[in-house]
Amino acid sequence: MDGETLRDDQWERLKPFVPGGRKGRRGPRSDGRRFFDAVLWLARSGARWRDLPEDRFGPYQTVKRRYYRWIEQGVFDQIFDTVAADPDMEWLSIDATVIRAQAQAAGGRPKKGGAQTQALGRSRGGFGSKIHAVVDALGLPVRFRLGPGQQNDMAPACDLIRGLPAKQVLADRAYDADSLHDIILDHGGEPVIPPRRHRKHQHAYDRLAYKQRWGIESFFSKLKQWRRIATRYDKLAAHFLGFIKLASIMLWIK
Repeated sequence: MDGETLRDDQWERLKPFVPGGRKGRRGPRSDGRRFFDAVLWLARSGARWRDLPEDRFGPYQTVKRRYYRWIEQGVFDQIFDTVAADPDMEWLSIDATVIRAQAQAAGGRPKKGGAQTQALGRSRGGFGSKIHAVVDALGLPVRFRLGPGQQNDMAPACDLIRGLPAKQVLADRAYDADSLHDIILDHGGEPVIPPRRHRKHQHAYDRLAYKQRWGIESFFSKLKQWRRIATRYDKLAAHFLGFIKLASIMLWIK
């Protein structure tokens, strides 16, 4: 399956950020490339941790513990920030998509904050989470947030756009809010957002540029090809976000 294992050129780009690869007296302390391939296989296949082929990737318990440790250390954040450091800012697109959650994703321990804290909730589509994302003019992810399935699209929109000076920002009419318009204009950009029908003043927008919203839809389509993302199994939002960051990294270095 394409993207299930790293190519040599991809590994060379990622290797400087992989902790634990320095040599000791008995050789390398860990095989960072094999670990990365193991997590890629898991994300692509959507399998359980215990289904990880031990003959290829070693004991699943070792891979699982290392994945959780990388989440705590922010390794995936560091890699993503590096590979996504130079987006095409001709325009940005913002939107959200709902991810259905398996029943096993619920039931997190109360001390972890409950379902709302772990970005789980119920909408008309059922139990799930919502991925809010911003992509550049090439359809590559720039920022994303995770929220409960019933969360309004506008809730994290201002924070997602703030500090991103694009020439144009494309969004559907769910994002037609004065607060978002003001942030885009303050950054010197142009909001390309159809007005809501109840607005007294129906402002104009660039209909030709609006057609470029295919970029965000294409990103969500590619993201859901990763089966561990298309359906959420993880109880903790941070663990689920780790797979989203991994898939986003792979899109950037493809």
